[in-house]
Amino acid sequence: MDIGDIVFDIETQKSFDEVGGRTFFDKLGISVVGTYVYGPDQYLTFEEHEIPEFEKLLQKAVRVVGFNIHHFDLEVLRPYISWDLKKLSTLDLMDDVKKSLGHRLYLDSLADATLGVRKSGDGMQALRWYKEGKIDEIKKYCLKDVEITKNLYDFGRKNGHVLFYSRDAGGKVAVPVNWNLEVRSKNLDNAQLKIF
Repeated sequence: MDIGDIVFDIETQKSFDEVGGRTFFDKLGISVVGTYVYGPDQYLTFEEHEIPEFEKLLQKAVRVVGFNIHHFDLEVLRPYISWDLKKLSTLDLMDDVKKSLGHRLYLDSLADATLGVRKSGDGMQALRWYKEGKIDEIKKYCLKDVEITKNLYDFGRKNGHVLFYSRDAGGKVAVPVNWNLEVRSKNLDNAQLKIF
């Protein structure tokens, strides 16, 4: 079965402060992986001991999509996976928007302006839940982030842009994106931002 693209997000057991700094991804530990799989149209969660099942999904994915996955999620995942994650076809929505804009935006900024939704919490709350053994709460929070990322990805593929609020422009600004796999090679370097 073709599972298509998957969107994923990771919550950790520890913070960078607890493991000695922002270079120790391998010490953070995974509490929950949340994912949306396009082929069967399913949201799934995996606890740390279930990551081998998530690994099987990764191997079947056409493309792996997330927000800040190149600088966080894939690095946290790396110690759990038995093969080189660089073999994956990936799309990091944050990196792609940054290429167009020249600076990074938070998921909340894009989701609020584009979809009219905001995240349900933050990663620090998820860390507290882990320490309290509230895994179900982490799963709900993680899947909400996955849903927002998926909906942002879908909007960008359909409309060729996502939105953010700009104080300088005094309103919403469209950031051009090219997230359709078959036309991904098109050059967007000269695309113009549009003000709404």
